[in-house]
Amino acid sequence: MSARPTARPGGHKPPFWRDRAKRALIFQVLVVAAVAVFLLYIVSNTQDNLAARGITTGFGFLDNTAGFGIVQSLVDYSSQSTYGRTFFVGLLNTLLVGGLGVLAATLIGFIVGIARLSPNWLIAKLAAAYIETFRNIPLLLQIFFWYFAVLRTLPGARESMALGDVIFLNVRGLYLPKPLFESGFGLIPAAFLVAIVASIALIVWNKRRHEATGKRLPAYWLSLLLLIGLPLLVLLATGVPITWDVPALGGFNFRGGVTVIPEFLALWLALSIYTASFIAEIVRSGIQAISHGQTEAAQALSLPRNLILRLVVVPQAMRVIIPPLTSQYLNLIKNSSLATAIGYPDLVSVFAGTTLNQTGQAIEVIAMTMAVYLTISLTVSLFMNWFNARVALVER
Repeated sequence: MSARPTARPGGHKPPFWRDRAKRALIFQVLVVAAVAVFLLYIVSNTQDNLAARGITTGFGFLDNTAGFGIVQSLVDYSSQSTYGRTFFVGLLNTLLVGGLGVLAATLIGFIVGIARLSPNWLIAKLAAAYIETFRNIPLLLQIFFWYFAVLRTLPGARESMALGDVIFLNVRGLYLPKPLFESGFGLIPAAFLVAIVASIALIVWNKRRHEATGKRLPAYWLSLLLLIGLPLLVLLATGVPITWDVPALGGFNFRGGVTVIPEFLALWLALSIYTASFIAEIVRSGIQAISHGQTEAAQALSLPRNLILRLVVVPQAMRVIIPPLTSQYLNLIKNSSLATAIGYPDLVSVFAGTTLNQTGQAIEVIAMTMAVYLTISLTVSLFMNWFNARVALVER
């Protein structure tokens, strides 16, 4: 039966306030109007307050000289660079620690999560101890631990811990050799891209061949050999067009090479280890969500344990793992904003911190910072949703 009230006897329509559809439309219009009025009031009030304090609005400040240095920059930067450059430097530093943190946390989390289910009592208990320890300690305390209790207690530059006289670790950071690329090096990245395309084609062809004939090749091992071997052959054929700038002690500090500052190391270690403890539990629960009959069926075919895990259990568990895994990735990226507590020059520290204090452009700076984190989070979510759709079960 229709929910719309019928006309009264005599052909008169009921009043509109008794019509559900009209009432719902009126309420929605009123809510939208109330929100619009509230936003207009906020904007007007903000403009009046800014005008009263003599604060100009707009993004013209991005072209002004910053006047301060940044300890780590992936692009050329100096104190004479603009505030727009500081935004770019902070963004790249945020992406660096977030991207490396996601990779490390995923690797550690999957290893620990699988180890948690190991039949070996000692391995399973060590994995459980790792999870229960690191996920129950606040992340900020873990950042402080790695920075103040570990890295800040390292020896000075003259007493550095050395590995083969090419890698040095001291209180000022980790010093690594810096590669210097010579003519002809561009062929090596090109060879690596060719190897990636060839590996993907090999895996796809092997999968189709297996579905059609039941025969399969060790495509993953062949792909790994291709990814390593082809660039290596090109490297040797071009005469190894790479030299190394090895750090050397000069005065009170090292010169040359690549410097990894302790703030980055502390933040990266804390984010990776903390997030990995949650990922490990997600992996464990995903594996345990798979029916034990799947494992027994694979064992009945005399498949070894590593193939059962790689070909039967993990592919099915990924459908359970990916949705909560996405949340952990987003948490790691957003938690990187805690870098300001130890002075790592991420976006929040150098742009929403120093730049905001110097310019006073609070609205613009905070809006740009929020937009960056929103864009990164939405991009990660879209990619993970796409990947989740790729591995989802398809009805036949």
